[in-house]
Amino acid sequence: MIIIDGHQSEMEIGNFANLEEILVGVMNNEEMGSRVVTDVLVNNEAFSEIYPHQAEDIGSEFIKSVEVRSMPVGEMAANIAREMYKVAQIMSNGAQHVARLFRQADDAEALDMLQDLLDVTRDFMNMIGVLRNEFCLDSGNKEFNESVEQLSNLLTEMSEVLESADWILLADLLEYEFLPLSQNWKQVIQSIRENLRHASSD
Repeated sequence: MIIIDGHQSEMEIGNFANLEEILVGVMNNEEMGSRVVTDVLVNNEAFSEIYPHQAEDIGSEFIKSVEVRSMPVGEMAANIAREMYKVAQIMSNGAQHVARLFRQADDAEALDMLQDLLDVTRDFMNMIGVLRNEFCLDSGNKEFNESVEQLSNLLTEMSEVLESADWILLADLLEYEFLPLSQNWKQVIQSIRENLRHASSD
């Protein structure tokens, strides 16, 4: 049994050699053209590949049911943009706090928190990558492109300063460059959300 977004499909598991063929068959369904897969359940258990093409190694004889859940591309992009707004706020707060710790010469705690801030920022950059690649939101969006480049360049500069252990300069970068950039990202994301809202209503 193959279920797509709560509806049983006419496709039969036995007509496919393995799970990968089943998933390709589902994605070739014209109704999936403007949707993004969010979950795959095999035999009522969540499935995600541990290694590339793992689905190819799962023969159809071991599969009793496949359920595919999806959502419209626009809704997925809007969800990511909403999450990015929250992350940008976390980045702003984190930058202020870490800069203050460095200025107070509390270097050990500052470095711990800086690592958390950098991890959050990497997640943020990954979300940007998804928006760029999956939803083509940077095409013609000068502000988006400039903000991506500025953040990328600043992270490179911060890494170099981190290696030289110049904590006061790092505090300056966090307070006077990273913080304003994080605040600016909230405006960029708000603009993206508006564009998505208009696109989904067209």
